Parts: sequence; C-alpha cells; structure tokens
Amino acid sequence: MSQHQTSEPDETTEAFDSPTVVAEAVKGPDDAAESQATLSAEIDGIETQYKQDVAGGKKPETQPRLDYRPYRSSILRHPTKDPRHTDPETIELFSPAFGHRDIGTLESDLTIQADGEPIGERIRVTGRVLDGEGRPVRNQLVEIWQANSAGRYIHKRDQHPAPIDPNFTGVGRTLTGDDGSYSFTTIKPGPYPWKNHHNAWRPAHIHFSLFGSEFTQRMITQMYFPGDPLFALDPIYQSITDQKARERLVATYNHDITEHEFLMGYNWDIVLTGANRTWMEEEDDD
Repeated sequence: MSQHQTSEPDETTEAFDSPTVVAEAVKGPDDAAESQATLSAEIDGIETQYKQDVAGGKKPETQPRLDYRPYRSSILRHPTKDPRHTDPETIELFSPAFGHRDIGTLESDLTIQADGEPIGERIRVTGRVLDGEGRPVRNQLVEIWQANSAGRYIHKRDQHPAPIDPNFTGVGRTLTGDDGSYSFTTIKPGPYPWKNHHNAWRPAHIHFSLFGSEFTQRMITQMYFPGDPLFALDPIYQSITDQKARERLVATYNHDITEHEFLMGYNWDIVLTGANRTWMEEEDDD
C-alpha cells in the first residue's frame, strides 16, 4: 500500500485504540461558540452601513454603540430606553478631594512594587488630561490597571493558562500636574482571550480611571498600542463605529519619551468633555 492510500478502519477496535477518536468525542463549552469569521463579517457589515449613513449626512458617532451586536453580551445588558438629560445636583459638580498625602510618589511606577523586577517590555505612558476646550484638568486622580506581559490579570476570574508574574500587580495611580500631565512606568501588557466567541482575543490595552473635576466627568476607558493586529477583530474596539474616534484610543510612540537602553515611550492625551471626548467604557467591561 502506498503512502497516499488508506484502508477502512476496523470498527471493532478503533473506538478503543484510536486516541484521535476519543479526543474528538470530548467537547468543551467553547466548541459551540461562533467563529471569528462570523463576528468579523458582522463587524464589516456594520462598518459599511455606518460609512454609508455618514456619507448620507448622518452625524458621526464618537461613542460606542451600547447594543453593538458583535459584542454579544451588550445585547442582553444595554439600556432599552433613551437617556434623558437632567441638571446635576450640587454634589455632582464636585469631585472627591485627593491630596498629595493620599498618594505615594512611587505608586505611578508599576515596575518597583515588589521584591523583584517584573518580566516584559518596560514602557512609560505619559499624556495630559484636558477638558473639552483643551484646558488642563489639574490635581486629579488617574488610576490604571492592566494584564501582565503574558496577558494575565491577578484576579480569581482570570484562569486562562498564562503565567502570573509575582513581581507585577498591574495597578497604579497618580495625580495630574498643574499642566494636566500624568506619567506611568509599567510593563507592556499582552493580549488575552475572552469568551465573546471562539478564539476571541483582546488587543493589548491599559484601563484608565479618571474622576475629572466633577462627578459628571467620571470616566473609565482603555488605551491601546499602535499597529495591533487584533483591532479589526475586536468587537469592543470596533463598537466605536467612527474610525477617527477609535484612533483617539491608540497611544502614539514617542521617541523623546523613550530612554536609552531602558524603556519605550508612548504619549496619550485624555479628553473628558466635548466633541472629542475620549471613549468611555462600562465598569464591568473586559
């Protein structure tokens, strides 16, 4: 028999002797999930329709769609009624007070929070927090959290098989300066899998939390890295249908921030109000 020929299997022994058959018979919960191709086709369809709508005179969308179908869980938990504007109460016009004594000067460096150095690409992320008129938002709390370089959070719900770095907590915070500036030194996070569909991966990102100068400016958002191949495949990123609005979530590599033989530098400004406001995520998003 040549190597290209096959014979009929022996039905009396194959079910017991073939590990391939046994492996195929064992299915996990992800086997029934939809494919990336299915999700990508939906994303492309929404993108095409959005471009046609804008070309026809529709106002561009700068915030994510709350019922973005490729982001499967948003269909079940998005608001079903239109929001109504109400004048904020007095208490909502003032943010919590954070003094310099409340935050340690080393909390913005996520690479020195343990006994040893974390593993991965060391980076610095800097930028300014601005209002809708381009004015700096001073002395305001900025918090970040992220996965480690392997794409793993230190969280009991994150159990995918990537290593936990004992020298990396993934959390930090700082106060903006008089010019609205902030700076974090950290490790570039890795992409990680999530359960939206089969073989679903989130692009590498850092979560940012800001209070702003008012409770009405409260924001939780995500910063991404330039050139990520997962952008086109990610329903959370793509739920912002306007390309220019999506691009405002992507940091810019800055060689002036980069330090010789030490770290890579990125710049990312955050706008709390106005037409160019940075996209805001819900607090329980991935």
